[in-house]
Amino acid sequence: LSLGLLLACSSGGNRAFVTGTFVNSSIGEYSIADDTLFIEVEQGDRFRIVRRTGFNLIRNGIKGKREHETEIWDADYDQRTGVMTETRKGKMLVFHPDSAKLVIGSRSYRKTN
Repeated sequence: LSLGLLLACSSGGNRAFVTGTFVNSSIGEYSIADDTLFIEVEQGDRFRIVRRTGFNLIRNGIKGKREHETEIWDADYDQRTGVMTETRKGKMLVFHPDSAKLVIGSRSYRKTN
């Protein structure tokens, strides 16, 4: 393995990857949703995440008007494991720099910048 690949796989490489904008789109029987996560360093290993969601509810096969929600999460980053944990509900954010993805539970987000 090259030194660059080794560094990208380490938690240090992971830490450089965790800030930025991540997006997810999903379509289901009852809704269409687009999530955007803006992740920035607050201080040290503490991060602020702004989650903006736009969605349309689907009722009786009819798509409703576009609605929007915004949430603000605080999260702690564990440099040893390379995993970020949201502090209120304990959501685990797992980063995959090699594929430019972030996974939270069953949702996969793509990094845009």
